[in-house]
Amino acid sequence: MSDIGEGLGTAVEGGLFARAVSGGAARGGNTPLEKGHFAENACLNCGTELIGAHCHSCGQQAHLHRTMGAFLHDLMHGALHFDGKTWRTLPKLFFKPGELTRRYIDGERMRFVSPMALFLFSIFLMFAVFQLAGISAPTDIQGDASEELAGFAATELDRIERRLQSTENELAQPELDDDRRQVLETRQKELSEQASALRQAQENIPFLQQEDTRDELMQDGDVVIPLEEVDGATMRFSGSSVDWIEGAMDKWRKNPGLMLYKLQTNFYKFSWLLIPLSIPFVWLMFAWKRQYKAYDHAIFVTYSLSFMTLLTLGITLVGLLGAPTALVALASIFIPPIHIYKHLRGTYGLSRLSALWRLAIMSFFIIVILALFLQLLLVLGAF
Repeated sequence: MSDIGEGLGTAVEGGLFARAVSGGAARGGNTPLEKGHFAENACLNCGTELIGAHCHSCGQQAHLHRTMGAFLHDLMHGALHFDGKTWRTLPKLFFKPGELTRRYIDGERMRFVSPMALFLFSIFLMFAVFQLAGISAPTDIQGDASEELAGFAATELDRIERRLQSTENELAQPELDDDRRQVLETRQKELSEQASALRQAQENIPFLQQEDTRDELMQDGDVVIPLEEVDGATMRFSGSSVDWIEGAMDKWRKNPGLMLYKLQTNFYKFSWLLIPLSIPFVWLMFAWKRQYKAYDHAIFVTYSLSFMTLLTLGITLVGLLGAPTALVALASIFIPPIHIYKHLRGTYGLSRLSALWRLAIMSFFIIVILALFLQLLLVLGAF
């Protein structure tokens, strides 16, 4: 944990140093480079005469530097957007989120970090800190999953035996035509080989040897439907009528550790989907107020998600540092609704009562949005 703190501290120090040096650099003269600092009178990019801190023709900053401090400043500004805007944005986001959102919507764009940049930065920071802290989905859960795997093997064997019995019963019918009989004989051979291979595996692989697992799983409601012919196409049913859903379930059964890792990775990669998922629900709460546009809701949602991401990171770090569990739980329960309440009031100019009933509805909407997001992650992880 100290590594990332030292890294960020060094980068910030470099950025502040570069800004301080920039403020004290000479503004005149014709010396092109002196101790790493340009002292140009014309823009080095387009040649326009400089009359301010930036070129009024191309927008390039005046009086550039060639120092490591300047490089670190560019790193923090370009990669993390870590500059003066951040110090104006974060306090507003934490304590006056409604004012920040309303001022940004009303046109004060250069003073604050854009909501999307802040959201991406917060996701990146959370991912980096969690990785350094070792907070990730387990990839080796064989010990925990061995009993389930044994039960799955027993259930699969039972399913194959049922299909084999159904096939043999149909073969016993004397009125079968030759083509159908040939199909059934081929199927009988394949099912017999599969059943034999599973029995051999149960005998030779230790963690597949488990008694009474089959009965327990069947009592839990496993439904096995025999093979059916639908419009000439063969479909397989075992609790699901869609092949890709069954394939996804098989992936979770065979390698739950990998699927959990993919789920976590997809969360970081597709976290931006929370924004378009949330906007329609926020719009519903203001559908009759035409002065508020979809853009307003998008800014509100993105800043709100940025705060919740940073809050999650902060609470996690406080917990890792040994804070009392009760304190962590109270912060997790009370801070989000209080922040949303203040955010709603400030952004949309609501009364206390209007903000409270919208907070209650939004709390329900958040559950729906998270459920939809989780379903999307599960679908994406299946491919």
